[in-house]
Amino acid sequence: MNRIRLRLLVGLAFVVICAGLRAQDSGVLGYWQEPGGSIIHVDHCGSNLCARLVAISASAPSRVDGNNPNESLRKRSLCGLRIGDGFQASGPSKAEGGTLYDPKSGKTYHGRMESHGDKLDLRGYFAFAIFGRTETWARTSEVKTCTGND
Repeated sequence: MNRIRLRLLVGLAFVVICAGLRAQDSGVLGYWQEPGGSIIHVDHCGSNLCARLVAISASAPSRVDGNNPNESLRKRSLCGLRIGDGFQASGPSKAEGGTLYDPKSGKTYHGRMESHGDKLDLRGYFAFAIFGRTETWARTSEVKTCTGND
């Protein structure tokens, strides 16, 4: 009888630990693949959350920030570039109040993000959220990060 009870306790502990690990995967934090194939890491940056480009897709049109409105920044590498900044968590799966930089256009938008399991919806907008667009990213665990020379 004690062996059965011990096996049940060990099994229950395993289930609880696995559920806890899965819960850590939820939310906006983690590695996300955008539709073009590049990988972005959303993490804590001080007291806020930020998003950094950590892997550049082979099909990306450029490896440098060529569309930046600041001419002196147009030759900087996209690798490691912080494209999201100043987000505050407003719940376990939401962050808002930040800015999103789009290297494809060189424009910066107000932004918010919300995760739905393994999907992350990013909303970039001017002034009001209704004047923007949403892009959905997919959670990924396979990340080969770029280097500053990419």
